[in-house]
Amino acid sequence: MEFLLVFVLFAVGLVLIVKGGDMFVDASSLIAEMLGMPKFLIGATIVSFATTMPEMLVSLMAAFDGHAEIAVGNAIGSVTANTGLIMAVSIMFMPGRVERRMYVPKALMLIAAIISLWLLCAKGSLSSSNALILFVIIIMYVIENIQSGRKKFSKKTMGFISKKGISVQIVYFVIGAAAVIMGSRLLVDNGIIIAHILKVPENVIAITIVAVGTSLPELVTAITSIVKKEASLTAGNIIGANIIDTALILPLCSMLNGGSFPISAQTILLDIPVCLIVVAICLVPMLIFGKFKRSQGILALGTYMAYIYIACFASPFH
Repeated sequence: MEFLLVFVLFAVGLVLIVKGGDMFVDASSLIAEMLGMPKFLIGATIVSFATTMPEMLVSLMAAFDGHAEIAVGNAIGSVTANTGLIMAVSIMFMPGRVERRMYVPKALMLIAAIISLWLLCAKGSLSSSNALILFVIIIMYVIENIQSGRKKFSKKTMGFISKKGISVQIVYFVIGAAAVIMGSRLLVDNGIIIAHILKVPENVIAITIVAVGTSLPELVTAITSIVKKEASLTAGNIIGANIIDTALILPLCSMLNGGSFPISAQTILLDIPVCLIVVAICLVPMLIFGKFKRSQGILALGTYMAYIYIACFASPFH
């Protein structure tokens, strides 16, 4: 009975994160628009960062509690799941040409962020000073988003300030944020218990159930995009989320941990290399040829499934 309760609470945590995150993002965007912020600025800052709040809070809470493997596994695992599972399936269903110049800056920043993180963690930890290098990539990402947004929205969107409207959205904002915080707490606490019950390492739970769970907002976006046949929506959302997951979450964990954050051998020798491989499979051919091919999606998904099998059942690091 206790075992079942743990899984139920874990599932409740996932639901709170997904629904709360959705409410939080929508309320944030509407409040900013009502106050007169340009839409491109809203997308470049508020929406981009708010959509990754589930991953961020889960990792930060795990780091604060001293569970580094959950924090790292969730951050890296989310990038791998976003790309090797969600983007891969999207490419399989919607191969075709894309506007390459839209993707080049963000795709290169994502690849640079993963390689930088890998090199900076090579000695088994991520220091606060090294984390500053990754923060530079985040700053570049925001600047690039603002510049590309300006090209699409040349005129400032004037807001309409309604006291009642803003009050309602503030309530939604608070409820959404509270739901994500509560859901993250339930996810971390019960994820750790599940790992102990099943007698598997915490990082295995982190890169599978936790990482996929916190990536559910991206999955919902992908399914919607497939139905609407808008491939660029999925790819753009995932690349942006991945940059933030890679270049912001673990540096914040490092600072929260007091300057040096431990990184396991499996993360350095398996998790980050596979993350880089699936990202390269999905993005490099697109950058060269200007289109997504179904074979990319199949290869990326196959690589992701093989990685999950190795990490769960055949890892030499357990």
